[in-house]
Order: sequence, then structure tokens, then C-alpha cells
Amino acid sequence: MKLYLKPGACSLSPHIALEESGLDYETETVDLKTKRTGAGEDYSRINPKGYVPALLLDNGELLTEGPAIVQYIADQVPAKKLAPANGTIERYRLQSWLNFIATELHKSCSPFFNPAAGGDWKKAAAANLERRLGLVNGELEGRSFLLGEDFSVADAYLFTVLGWMKFIEIDLAQWPNLAAFVDRVAARPAVQAALKAEKLA
Repeated sequence: MKLYLKPGACSLSPHIALEESGLDYETETVDLKTKRTGAGEDYSRINPKGYVPALLLDNGELLTEGPAIVQYIADQVPAKKLAPANGTIERYRLQSWLNFIATELHKSCSPFFNPAAGGDWKKAAAANLERRLGLVNGELEGRSFLLGEDFSVADAYLFTVLGWMKFIEIDLAQWPNLAAFVDRVAARPAVQAALKAEKLA
């Protein structure tokens, strides 16, 4: 498998999932401005959506959208328990978290990385982020990870998005459970491997 990524972007989430999985894979960076891959290919021909992540499967199919990719990875190695079994209420809770992170946290960060975004838009997005982060902080009370004591692909995604807070001047120290969560996930060997591979650690 090949993961197309941009260092530090949301593609870090499936990168962590691949490291946790122990599966064989390779990565290729994408310049999202020029739409060229590290090998010089036209990325828009590989993935017409033009953004990362994208996972090229062994059979030649391309899978896009982070929440779908991380569940695919998890399902290849059920013994690793990166996602609860399909059809269980726990799996739907995982999907609920993945959807929340994607739509309420990830997308709320967009204005801060958009040169055309005005101050009012950023102010509204920051207020929304702080409300949502407070909610997640409460959900992590008394538990190590989003689903309890087992690390899941949702935790990889949350960790990735929380890493952007330093760029938008939101201090996680005001939410002790979130700050402790980031430290806990960052200490995992697979997470360190992904961070080092992307030159983020």
C-alpha cells in the first residue's frame, strides 16, 4: 500500500494507523500547491479531489477520506483492536467520533490556514473550536482514550488535529484531559515513528 501525505496535515492520522497496524506500506509526499508528488507525478490524476490523504491499495484501487482510510487499515488487522468490530455499538461510537473530529474540529481549523479568511471568520471558528474542545475534554474524564482504555484510529485523528492548535494560538493547557491525552498518544512508539518520518519530531 502507498499513503499519499503532506507532513503534518490530516494524513498524519492514517500514517499513525499504518504504523500501529504493522502492515507493509510506503509513503509519498504531495505538494498541495503544485499538485505534484514527490516522484514528480501529477497528483490530480491520481486523486482528482486534489487533497490528502489517499491510500493506494495493493489491488490498484484508491481509497480517499481519512475516516474511511483509517477504518480500512484497522479492519486489516483486527487483532490490533484499532477499531471495534463491525456491527457493534462500539464501532458506531468510533464512527461518531471520527465524524465529529472531521466536521466539528478539523473543518473548524480551515480558516486559520486559508489566506483569504477574514478576522471575523477566524474569531467565530476559534469560539466554535473552544466549545467543542471543552466537550471532548469532558468526554475524556476518567478514560485514557476516546473509547475507553484501548487506543483506536479515532485517537490518532484527534491527536493529529490537536497538534494544529499551537499554530492557531489555542492553548490546550486550559483543558487538562486534552493536554494529558496528547502526551499519552505522543509517547506511543508508532506515533513517534510517524512523527519522525514526517520530520515533526
